[in-house]
Amino acid sequence: MFDYVILGDRGYLSQSIQLDLFKTVNIKLETPKRANQKDFKPQPYIFRKSRKRIETLFSQLCDQFRIRNNYAKTFEGFKTRILAKITALTLVQYINKSLIDQ
Repeated sequence: MFDYVILGDRGYLSQSIQLDLFKTVNIKLETPKRANQKDFKPQPYIFRKSRKRIETLFSQLCDQFRIRNNYAKTFEGFKTRILAKITALTLVQYINKSLIDQ
Protein backbone atom coordinates (compact mmCIF):
# COMPACT_ATOMS: atom_id res chain seq x y z
CA MET A 1 0.00 0.00 0.00
CA PHE A 2 1.05 3.63 -0.35
CA ASP A 3 1.23 6.31 2.34
CA TYR A 4 0.06 9.33 0.32
CA VAL A 5 -1.59 10.22 -2.97
CA ILE A 6 -0.41 13.31 -4.85
CA LEU A 7 -2.57 14.76 -7.61
CA GLY A 8 -0.32 15.45 -10.56
CA ASP A 9 -0.84 17.22 -13.79
CA ARG A 10 -0.69 15.68 -17.26
CA GLY A 11 2.96 16.72 -17.46
CA TYR A 12 3.79 13.95 -14.97
CA LEU A 13 2.47 10.99 -16.96
CA SER A 14 5.90 9.38 -17.03
CA GLN A 15 5.87 5.87 -15.58
CA SER A 16 9.48 6.27 -14.43
CA ILE A 17 8.62 9.35 -12.33
CA GLN A 18 5.64 7.58 -10.79
CA LEU A 19 7.65 4.42 -10.07
CA ASP A 20 10.52 6.43 -8.56
CA LEU A 21 8.16 8.28 -6.20
CA PHE A 22 6.56 5.03 -5.12
CA LYS A 23 9.86 3.19 -4.55
CA THR A 24 11.68 5.96 -2.71
CA VAL A 25 8.98 7.52 -0.51
CA ASN A 26 5.91 5.27 -0.95
CA ILE A 27 3.80 7.96 -2.66
CA LYS A 28 1.28 7.30 -5.42
CA LEU A 29 1.21 9.98 -8.09
CA GLU A 30 -2.32 10.20 -9.51
CA THR A 31 -2.37 11.86 -12.94
CA PRO A 32 -5.31 12.13 -15.33
CA LYS A 33 -4.82 10.06 -18.47
CA ARG A 34 -5.39 11.48 -21.91
CA ALA A 35 -8.44 10.15 -23.74
CA ASN A 36 -6.32 8.56 -26.48
CA GLN A 37 -4.10 6.55 -24.09
CA LYS A 38 -4.36 2.80 -23.66
CA ASP A 39 -5.20 2.74 -19.96
CA PHE A 40 -7.65 5.67 -20.10
CA LYS A 41 -10.29 5.81 -17.42
CA PRO A 42 -11.80 9.01 -16.05
CA GLN A 43 -10.44 10.25 -12.73
CA PRO A 44 -12.78 9.94 -9.74
CA TYR A 45 -14.98 12.99 -9.14
CA ILE A 46 -13.23 13.92 -5.88
CA PHE A 47 -9.86 14.14 -7.68
CA ARG A 48 -11.30 16.24 -10.52
CA LYS A 49 -12.97 18.57 -8.02
CA SER A 50 -9.77 18.93 -5.96
CA ARG A 51 -7.64 19.60 -9.04
CA LYS A 52 -10.06 22.28 -10.24
CA ARG A 53 -9.90 23.97 -6.83
CA ILE A 54 -6.10 23.89 -6.79
CA GLU A 55 -5.84 25.23 -10.36
CA THR A 56 -8.26 28.06 -9.49
CA LEU A 57 -6.21 29.03 -6.42
CA PHE A 58 -2.95 29.03 -8.40
CA SER A 59 -4.60 31.14 -11.07
CA GLN A 60 -5.83 33.64 -8.47
CA LEU A 61 -2.39 33.84 -6.86
CA CYS A 62 -0.80 34.56 -10.24
CA ASP A 63 -3.41 36.91 -11.72
CA GLN A 64 -4.98 38.79 -8.82
CA PHE A 65 -2.13 38.75 -6.31
CA ARG A 66 0.75 38.76 -8.80
CA ILE A 67 2.72 36.23 -6.78
CA ARG A 68 5.29 35.85 -9.56
CA ASN A 69 6.27 39.52 -9.23
CA ASN A 70 8.12 39.92 -5.99
CA TYR A 71 10.63 42.72 -5.64
CA ALA A 72 11.86 41.95 -2.15
CA LYS A 73 15.46 42.78 -1.38
CA THR A 74 16.00 40.22 1.40
CA PHE A 75 14.77 36.72 2.13
CA GLU A 76 12.80 38.05 5.11
CA GLY A 77 11.08 40.53 2.81
CA PHE A 78 10.36 37.75 0.32
CA LYS A 79 8.82 35.55 3.03
CA THR A 80 6.74 38.45 4.35
CA ARG A 81 5.39 39.36 0.91
CA ILE A 82 4.52 35.75 0.01
CA LEU A 83 2.84 35.24 3.39
CA ALA A 84 0.86 38.45 2.94
CA LYS A 85 -0.34 37.36 -0.51
CA ILE A 86 -1.37 33.90 0.71
CA THR A 87 -3.11 35.46 3.72
CA ALA A 88 -5.00 37.86 1.44
CA LEU A 89 -6.07 34.95 -0.77
CA THR A 90 -7.23 32.99 2.27
CA LEU A 91 -9.22 35.99 3.50
CA VAL A 92 -10.84 36.43 0.09
CA GLN A 93 -11.78 32.74 0.04
CA TYR A 94 -13.22 32.98 3.56
CA ILE A 95 -15.27 36.09 2.75
CA ASN A 96 -16.59 34.52 -0.47
CA LYS A 97 -17.55 31.34 1.36
CA SER A 98 -19.23 33.16 4.24
CA LEU A 99 -21.22 35.39 1.86
CA ILE A 100 -22.36 32.42 -0.23
CA ASP A 101 -23.47 30.42 2.82
CA GLN A 102 -25.78 33.18 4.07
